[in-house]
Amino acid sequence: MRFAQLILFLFAVVVAPALRAQRERLPPDDVDYVEKTWPDAKKTSTSIRYVVLKEGHGDSPKPGDKIDVLYVGKLLHGEIFDQTEDRDHPFTFRVGRQMVIDGWDQILPMMKLGEKRLVIIPPELAYGSRGQPPKIPRDATLVFEIELLDIKHE
Repeated sequence: MRFAQLILFLFAVVVAPALRAQRERLPPDDVDYVEKTWPDAKKTSTSIRYVVLKEGHGDSPKPGDKIDVLYVGKLLHGEIFDQTEDRDHPFTFRVGRQMVIDGWDQILPMMKLGEKRLVIIPPELAYGSRGQPPKIPRDATLVFEIELLDIKHE
């Protein structure tokens, strides 16, 4: 009986906190900032946070679908590093084909046509420890406003 209690104690003290730490992919300072700045943001199992800014309708993209999006990409504290906001010339790519950062391939299948979201992506699901110099530093948490304009099922 004491052995079972020891195992439960070790799990509670050592393993459980480690499992929680594995799920949180944002750096600790960034978690604090994100939770204060966007307190209503929902969190995925991979630590992507999002806020639905405009509800969508109908279909969601599936892997292989070609989609059109508008977006603004910012560093965590607001500096814009990239954007495509011209409805006549949206950013087009195939979902799930490693054409964009992992965070996008994870969040876009959760969106519906016409939806607009604010999305906060942890460094390891963006550009990680290498960054994207000179605009995106290493280990940068990224914030995007993404609007899903069109889905072409292929």
